[in-house]
Amino acid sequence: MNFEKFLKISSGALAGVLLLGINSAHAFTACQVTDVGGVDDKSFNQTAWKGVQDAVAKHGVDSKLLESKSETDYEPHLNSMVNAGCDVIIAVGFLMGEATKNAAEANKGSNFTIIDFAYDPTVPNILGQVFATDQAAFLAGYLSAGVSKTGIVGTFGGINIPPVTGFMDGFAWGVKHYNKVKGKNVQVLGWDPDAKEGLFTNNFDSTDDGKAFAQNLYDEGADIVMPVAGPVGLGSASLADELGSDKLKIIGVDGDWTQTDPARKGVYLTSVLKKMDVTVLSVIESVKSGSYSGGITVGTLENGGVGIAPYHDLASEVSSELASEVEALRKGIISGSIVMNK
Repeated sequence: MNFEKFLKISSGALAGVLLLGINSAHAFTACQVTDVGGVDDKSFNQTAWKGVQDAVAKHGVDSKLLESKSETDYEPHLNSMVNAGCDVIIAVGFLMGEATKNAAEANKGSNFTIIDFAYDPTVPNILGQVFATDQAAFLAGYLSAGVSKTGIVGTFGGINIPPVTGFMDGFAWGVKHYNKVKGKNVQVLGWDPDAKEGLFTNNFDSTDDGKAFAQNLYDEGADIVMPVAGPVGLGSASLADELGSDKLKIIGVDGDWTQTDPARKGVYLTSVLKKMDVTVLSVIESVKSGSYSGGITVGTLENGGVGIAPYHDLASEVSSELASEVEALRKGIISGSIVMNK
């Protein structure tokens, strides 16, 4: 399915924008408010901002950005974007859910979209973008189990919230499926998908924590680690770079980390992709064309909203047989013949 169809939103009249003194001929402006990780987080804030910049390049729209330093910045920043006359306001991250709802309900003429949050009931002027990252992470877990030489892999998160644990669930389920198919016993450290308990740094910004958590997992035998903590994971990549990819490999998340962190591209086995840049661009286009409406949209393997990155420098570590098995799993998840958590 074409990814553009994934963001097929029911047609409807464009909600009036609060112009607040701005001439009706003002330039279309797409505005983003980041989570505390900042726009250069090499992860979800940066990937979402790429979608805005793609809209700038493709359609000549204007853009505005506000970076949050703490959770108390969320609502004031969102309201500031309303006051600036933004045509669409992009909130990045689950933790912005309440602030975005408050701002949207107080400004019903403004168009909002939020990444990693789905409202129930939905809010008419917020489009929630959520992603089935467990599907893509399942592929990465199976892959990791097949590549691991120690028979131990690990993961940790930033905060115990669904957009983080979805990656960790899928990763653990993928390893479990590998064990079932191959009669192996590859262990997963750092997350129990049944008990919903595991390792969390409780932040999305400390690369020192990323290095320390990866070190602990490595010390326990893990030779592949998937950090789900935004820029914290760069600390894990730093450790892998010091040790060498023969000792420790990293699974990136959100974007392709060989592209966002090219200096250490040799440590990344793959990345679990959440294609927020494409969804953000599509939302901006829907507002610009007048077809925007609130609700929920979901990125999946089937519609291309999630996936895994190429193996790049570590392709030689992945046998042709294993690569074929991963592709077969992708097709099986799409068809429904593979049930991930069984």
